[in-house]
Amino acid sequence: MGNKYLKLIMANMFNRKERKRKAEGVKSFNEKRAVEEAVERSDLGLKLVPVEKIVGSVGKYREFDSQFRLKEDHEPFRLKRIKEAMLSGTSLQPVELYKIKDEYYVLDGNHRVAGAKEFNWKEIEAHVIEYLPSLKTMQNILYREKADFEEKTGLTDLILLTEVGQFHHLLEQITLHQQSLEEVAETTVSLESTAEDWYKTIYRPLCSIIKRSGLMKSFSRRTLADLYTYVSVNHWQKGRKKREYGIGLDQLISPRMEQFRATMMDKKESDLPEMRRKVTAFIMINVESSRENKIMDRLFGCKEVQEVHFIPGDFDILAKIVVDRDMISSDSEVIGQFIQKRVRRIQGVTKTRTIIPLSSRRKQNHNV
Repeated sequence: MGNKYLKLIMANMFNRKERKRKAEGVKSFNEKRAVEEAVERSDLGLKLVPVEKIVGSVGKYREFDSQFRLKEDHEPFRLKRIKEAMLSGTSLQPVELYKIKDEYYVLDGNHRVAGAKEFNWKEIEAHVIEYLPSLKTMQNILYREKADFEEKTGLTDLILLTEVGQFHHLLEQITLHQQSLEEVAETTVSLESTAEDWYKTIYRPLCSIIKRSGLMKSFSRRTLADLYTYVSVNHWQKGRKKREYGIGLDQLISPRMEQFRATMMDKKESDLPEMRRKVTAFIMINVESSRENKIMDRLFGCKEVQEVHFIPGDFDILAKIVVDRDMISSDSEVIGQFIQKRVRRIQGVTKTRTIIPLSSRRKQNHNV
């Protein structure tokens, strides 16, 4: 009795969800256009559009459910005929789509889109007209900058920035790279061809280095493109003297963009240099009386602490630490963060002093 009752409840829940899904329908283009105040339009021509990004219709949004399946009260004959053509491999005309931001709406070809979704097509050929949002929000301003960059370079949906005003820095890099390519080739090189080369030989290699550095963990709200832009602009365009991050960067990234490209051209991703390097420091610590051994044990438990010594004199403990140097923070900032978070929070620590060696010599296989 209990199992039957449970099955009945589950069936009712499923039926309610199914009825709701069928009633909802796909999104309306005109409603979205009104919200975004999208008036200015641009013809993007023929493109392969991801089917999953087609979310609504211009005039037939009431005929399809939220999964773009034809509702039961509409004649399925036309859809059936189109699906048969798709299965037989018959060539069909591109669909007509309107685009607002990252969503597409069907002007002509609703049944072809429905069939493509049912057959799990990844892409569909479409003639796309884009409506640009004019509502003055930060999100829309950023989107318009992205759309302008993509229209000029042809690099569609490859670079995601989260801060307004950064795409022009990338376009400036591509323009400078275009000049370099034209000098070498002694002929005109299109901006789109230049952008493709820049993306493959400059942008992606530097992104790979940043990714391998683990830097993304420290900037969880930023994208890889954000970090690329920050690093490359400050290193190549603003000049190294004006930036404020780790000294290890100069050893890993060439001072000029074209020099970096030449260095990276023949490298595989596995050959790219690691962004992290080690930096050593010595910390002298004062502690409360009779707590020396406990604090030494706590310190020695930290993976960054290599050695701990109980010493005579003005300080009680000497610790040698080795931490990861990164490309954004200075060495003193990295070490300072470690001392603040891991050393000074130990109960009984009263004072610290840090020594960072400028250069070192060490004998291998020595006994102490």
